[in-house]
Amino acid sequence: MNSTKTKKPFFKSPYLLVLPALLFYSIFWAYPVFTAIREVFTAIDGGGFTLDNVFALFHDKKFEAAVTNTLVFALVSISLQFVLALALALIINRNFKGSSIFLFVMMIPMAIPISAVGVIWNTGLTQYGWLNSFLDITGLQAILEWLGILDGLHLWTDVSGMNAVMFLILIDTWTVLPSVMIIILAGLQNLNKEYSEAALVFGANRFQTVKDIVIPIIKPTIITALLLRIISGVQVWLISVMIFDFDKVPFLVERIVYYTKFYYGEEAYKLSVSYSLFVVLIVMGIAYLFLRANRKAERGVV
Repeated sequence: MNSTKTKKPFFKSPYLLVLPALLFYSIFWAYPVFTAIREVFTAIDGGGFTLDNVFALFHDKKFEAAVTNTLVFALVSISLQFVLALALALIINRNFKGSSIFLFVMMIPMAIPISAVGVIWNTGLTQYGWLNSFLDITGLQAILEWLGILDGLHLWTDVSGMNAVMFLILIDTWTVLPSVMIIILAGLQNLNKEYSEAALVFGANRFQTVKDIVIPIIKPTIITALLLRIISGVQVWLISVMIFDFDKVPFLVERIVYYTKFYYGEEAYKLSVSYSLFVVLIVMGIAYLFLRANRKAERGVV
């Protein structure tokens, strides 16, 4: 029996459904990226192909610090936020009395714009800000002085280097922890509780139940949350600028804004575009490695 497949017209094709998204990404993502690539490898005087802009990026005095700070921030923050978010999501998922109020309080930082977060913490980190006032009222200031950690009221914005990066990680964790927690909590609420109950009945403790039952089942949800957070972590800059200003704690995206805002001319433009392309490559590389590792783990390949 001969069967002939009739070709559907284009307006009935399922590919038509993805056409708007394809056009959107082509106009607002692909075109700017290809334009940036062209600018990076074009000479400043408008000439032909050159690698001078790439060399200028690698020889920038803040490049090494920006790469180190960005990667440390992304890796440490994602690890800390995942552990805390998972713990809080497991607690809230138990539906204890007052869990709704607890969830509401935990979600408050999520509703605050990132610029407002910078202002809140910037005003609190001054010598007579709300952080030192809180430490003084609670008596923690005297304890920290007795331990030799502090010597009087501390100007927290004076920290620099890796100490400043760790300080920004804590502030970022306070800000974005609710978003990670709510994604994991959504995965937990779709989990069949009979699996955990069966594991407990057969002698597993709660830690083993979470490690061997809960986490593997909600793994797709966890992967989504972690991937979104590590990409956002690579793109951090606004909190650093709001608290420490430009050029004190360099990050990759902060360098882009810095050379765009404070420098004029073709050389500064080429350097900012080179930083932009470098960030795009890092984000795409992290996403690729993350997803590839996840697929290998699902197939049982070590």
